[in-house]
Amino acid sequence: MSEARWSEADTTPEHIEAALRELLREQHAADENLVPARVLNLVVVADREWRGEVVNRLERLGEYHPSRTILCTVEEGRKHLDATATVSGDGAGEGRVGVLRESVEIEMGREHMGRVDTIIDPVIVSELPTVLWSPHSFDEAVESLLGLVDVILIDTDDPVYFDGPGAALTRAAELSDSSVYVVDLAWLRTVPWRERLAGSFENPSRREALQSLKRIYVRYNPASVVSAVLLIGWLASRIGWQPGALEPAPGGALRGTAKKAGGGSISLEFNPVPQATRGIAGVTVTGDAGFSLSLDRGPGGLLAREQRAGVRPQQWRMFGTSRGEGGILGDGVRQALLRDATYRPALEAARSLTP
Repeated sequence: MSEARWSEADTTPEHIEAALRELLREQHAADENLVPARVLNLVVVADREWRGEVVNRLERLGEYHPSRTILCTVEEGRKHLDATATVSGDGAGEGRVGVLRESVEIEMGREHMGRVDTIIDPVIVSELPTVLWSPHSFDEAVESLLGLVDVILIDTDDPVYFDGPGAALTRAAELSDSSVYVVDLAWLRTVPWRERLAGSFENPSRREALQSLKRIYVRYNPASVVSAVLLIGWLASRIGWQPGALEPAPGGALRGTAKKAGGGSISLEFNPVPQATRGIAGVTVTGDAGFSLSLDRGPGGLLAREQRAGVRPQQWRMFGTSRGEGGILGDGVRQALLRDATYRPALEAARSLTP
């Protein structure tokens, strides 16, 4: 493991960029098998008080660690910039190439938010795609950086950042209308459920049941209502349903209907349930002739149960599909290099569900 560090109080973006170049030069001079990673920049704008939590999440990115991470910690009343830069790498040796990764932490004040692009621009690697993640309420910084970044990570499940699911989905749509590509962590929490629901109806024996569905019940962590709504938005956009606005029901539930393309309607119900992990806890779809298919989160995967009239109930486990919260940010960074054409239609359908 090789590491070099630099820090300076009351610094400038130009000094930070020059220090990074010098650190890279020193590392390569010490071992010519060490080369800088060149995949993407990650810019993080976070409240100074929550720095520890943000750093812990960044350290868990694993194999999806960015080439250059720029963490901007924002502190009330701060007037100048302090910065620390680190260049580290491992894996070099006889006949082997080691990869150098760069991280920068810039301490700044709220007064810098409106012009944070002038601070970040000299520090990013210009030829790489740039991802922005602002986990706290720094919309002024986001607006300043929109012209500089290619991808923005958001979490529409975040009840602190957004005032309700309607506001969260509207903000996601606004950002999608701009020049950036949106990666929504709430959407990524639905991946196992979308994959398994789609896979379940690939079976020809269930294909007819898909067209005759009558009800869908979604169970979710109370902090992840947007994930639940996006899941139904995805189903609606893929099958051609027209969902209507949900109404409150007893116990914190939400209920509504969606019109089918060929006529008729399907009932929708969303129920919050106790669950330590954020995201969806289970989905049940029912249809004609006593058909019912349930998927529920469990140890190691999703537990599936199927019932049909005149047929013995079946139960099986889909191993390896249960996704925890620990790796969701890494999934977001990975998704920044891809493009998911199904998110925007699902987002628009989900907006129809929320007032």
